[in-house]
Amino acid sequence: MIPEYKKILYATDLSINSAHAFKHAISLARRYNAKITLLHILPEVDSSTMNYVATVMGHEKLAGLELEHKAEIKDEIRLRLHKFAKEELIDHPEDVKRIDDIEVHYGNPVAHILQHADGLDADMIVLGSHGKGALKYAFLGSVAEKVLRKSHRPMLVVPLDAQR
Repeated sequence: MIPEYKKILYATDLSINSAHAFKHAISLARRYNAKITLLHILPEVDSSTMNYVATVMGHEKLAGLELEHKAEIKDEIRLRLHKFAKEELIDHPEDVKRIDDIEVHYGNPVAHILQHADGLDADMIVLGSHGKGALKYAFLGSVAEKVLRKSHRPMLVVPLDAQR
Protein backbone atom coordinates (compact mmCIF):
# COMPACT_ATOMS: atom_id res chain seq x y z
CA MET A 1 0.00 0.00 0.00
CA ILE A 2 1.27 3.46 -0.87
CA PRO A 3 1.39 5.67 2.24
CA GLU A 4 -0.70 8.79 2.61
CA TYR A 5 0.35 11.55 4.95
CA LYS A 6 -2.64 13.09 6.74
CA LYS A 7 -0.97 14.16 10.01
CA ILE A 8 2.43 15.82 9.89
CA LEU A 9 4.42 16.75 12.98
CA TYR A 10 6.75 19.65 12.23
CA ALA A 11 9.27 20.14 15.05
CA THR A 12 11.20 23.40 15.09
CA ASP A 13 13.84 25.11 17.18
CA LEU A 14 13.00 28.46 15.52
CA SER A 15 16.48 28.68 14.05
CA ILE A 16 17.41 30.12 10.68
CA ASN A 17 16.66 26.78 9.01
CA SER A 18 13.13 26.66 10.39
CA ALA A 19 11.54 28.41 7.43
CA HIS A 20 13.26 26.09 4.95
CA ALA A 21 12.06 22.95 6.74
CA PHE A 22 8.58 24.45 7.27
CA LYS A 23 8.20 24.95 3.51
CA HIS A 24 8.84 21.24 3.01
CA ALA A 25 6.20 20.40 5.61
CA ILE A 26 3.72 22.70 3.84
CA SER A 27 4.55 21.15 0.48
CA LEU A 28 3.78 17.67 1.86
CA ALA A 29 0.59 18.94 3.48
CA ARG A 30 -0.56 20.42 0.17
CA ARG A 31 0.23 17.26 -1.74
CA TYR A 32 -1.64 14.99 0.67
CA ASN A 33 -4.21 17.48 2.00
CA ALA A 34 -2.70 16.91 5.44
CA LYS A 35 -2.84 18.79 8.72
CA ILE A 36 0.33 20.02 10.44
CA THR A 37 1.09 20.26 14.15
CA LEU A 38 3.90 22.69 14.94
CA LEU A 39 6.00 21.65 17.94
CA HIS A 40 8.69 23.57 19.81
CA ILE A 41 10.48 22.23 22.86
CA LEU A 42 12.10 24.63 25.31
CA PRO A 43 15.07 23.32 27.29
CA GLU A 44 14.70 22.86 31.03
CA VAL A 45 16.94 25.01 33.21
CA ASP A 46 19.87 23.03 34.59
CA SER A 47 19.09 21.63 38.06
CA SER A 48 22.28 23.05 39.61
CA THR A 49 21.29 26.52 38.42
CA MET A 50 17.78 26.06 39.82
CA ASN A 51 19.19 24.92 43.18
CA TYR A 52 21.41 27.99 43.35
CA VAL A 53 18.54 30.37 42.52
CA ALA A 54 16.26 28.59 45.02
CA THR A 55 18.90 29.01 47.73
CA VAL A 56 19.19 32.72 47.00
CA MET A 57 15.51 33.59 46.66
CA GLY A 58 13.73 30.77 48.51
CA HIS A 59 12.03 27.65 47.19
CA GLU A 60 8.44 28.91 47.51
CA LYS A 61 9.10 32.19 45.74
CA LEU A 62 11.06 30.46 42.98
CA ALA A 63 8.31 27.87 42.46
CA GLY A 64 5.69 30.60 42.04
CA LEU A 65 7.82 32.61 39.66
CA GLU A 66 8.81 29.54 37.69
CA LEU A 67 5.20 28.46 37.08
CA GLU A 68 4.13 31.98 36.15
CA HIS A 69 7.02 32.63 33.80
CA LYS A 70 6.97 29.19 32.18
CA ALA A 71 3.38 29.80 31.15
CA GLU A 72 4.22 33.28 29.84
CA ILE A 73 7.19 31.98 27.86
CA LYS A 74 5.14 29.14 26.37
CA ASP A 75 2.44 31.62 25.33
CA GLU A 76 5.04 33.95 23.80
CA ILE A 77 6.66 31.11 21.82
CA ARG A 78 3.23 29.92 20.67
CA LEU A 79 2.52 33.44 19.36
CA ARG A 80 5.94 33.55 17.67
CA LEU A 81 5.22 30.23 15.96
CA HIS A 82 1.84 31.47 14.77
CA LYS A 83 3.41 34.68 13.46
CA PHE A 84 6.24 32.70 11.85
CA ALA A 85 3.76 30.47 10.00
CA LYS A 86 1.66 33.43 8.81
CA GLU A 87 4.75 35.29 7.60
CA GLU A 88 6.09 32.24 5.76
CA LEU A 89 2.70 31.73 4.13
CA ILE A 90 2.05 35.40 3.30
CA ASP A 91 1.89 34.53 -0.42
CA HIS A 92 -0.23 31.42 0.26
CA PRO A 93 -2.70 32.38 3.03
CA GLU A 94 -4.89 29.40 2.16
CA ASP A 95 -2.19 27.14 3.61
CA VAL A 96 -2.55 28.64 7.11
CA LYS A 97 -5.62 26.43 7.56
CA ARG A 98 -3.36 23.38 7.22
CA ILE A 99 -1.93 24.17 10.67
CA ASP A 100 -4.01 22.12 13.05
CA ASP A 101 -2.23 22.88 16.32
CA ILE A 102 0.76 24.68 17.84
CA GLU A 103 2.39 22.98 20.83
CA VAL A 104 5.11 24.34 23.11
CA HIS A 105 6.61 22.26 25.92
CA TYR A 106 9.62 22.11 28.21
CA GLY A 107 11.98 19.17 28.36
CA ASN A 108 14.03 16.81 26.27
CA PRO A 109 13.44 17.60 22.57
CA VAL A 110 13.97 14.03 21.35
CA ALA A 111 11.62 12.51 23.91
CA HIS A 112 8.92 15.13 23.31
CA ILE A 113 9.09 14.83 19.53
CA LEU A 114 8.73 11.06 19.73
CA GLN A 115 5.93 11.28 22.33
CA HIS A 116 4.01 13.86 20.32
CA ALA A 117 4.40 11.87 17.12
CA ASP A 118 2.93 8.85 18.91
CA GLY A 119 0.17 10.84 20.62
CA LEU A 120 -0.78 12.50 17.36
CA ASP A 121 -0.34 9.24 15.44
CA ALA A 122 1.64 11.31 12.95
CA ASP A 123 2.20 9.88 9.51
CA MET A 124 5.40 11.91 9.03
CA ILE A 125 7.85 13.90 11.17
CA VAL A 126 9.53 16.89 9.53
CA LEU A 127 12.46 18.73 11.07
CA GLY A 128 15.52 20.63 10.01
CA SER A 129 19.11 19.75 10.72
CA HIS A 130 21.96 22.05 11.77
CA GLY A 131 19.60 24.28 13.74
CA LYS A 132 22.20 25.86 16.01
CA GLY A 133 19.29 27.81 17.50
CA ALA A 134 18.51 28.37 21.15
CA LEU A 135 19.14 24.70 21.83
CA LYS A 136 22.68 24.99 20.41
CA TYR A 137 22.66 21.65 18.64
CA ALA A 138 25.12 21.22 15.81
CA PHE A 139 25.50 18.60 13.13
CA LEU A 140 22.98 15.93 12.28
CA GLY A 141 24.38 14.21 15.39
CA SER A 142 21.89 16.09 17.49
CA VAL A 143 18.13 16.05 17.81
CA ALA A 144 17.50 15.13 14.17
CA GLU A 145 19.80 12.13 14.27
CA LYS A 146 18.49 10.90 17.61
CA VAL A 147 14.88 11.18 16.50
CA LEU A 148 15.76 9.47 13.23
CA ARG A 149 17.40 6.57 15.08
CA LYS A 150 14.58 6.13 17.60
CA SER A 151 11.48 6.83 15.54
CA HIS A 152 9.39 4.12 13.93
CA ARG A 153 7.67 6.74 11.76
CA PRO A 154 8.73 8.13 8.39
CA MET A 155 10.81 11.29 8.69
CA LEU A 156 11.94 14.11 6.49
CA VAL A 157 15.13 15.72 7.76
CA VAL A 158 15.73 18.94 5.85
CA PRO A 159 19.36 20.11 5.68
CA LEU A 160 20.35 23.75 5.83
CA ASP A 161 19.24 25.80 2.86
CA ALA A 162 22.32 25.95 0.60
CA GLN A 163 21.49 29.58 -0.29
CA ARG A 164 22.08 30.80 3.29
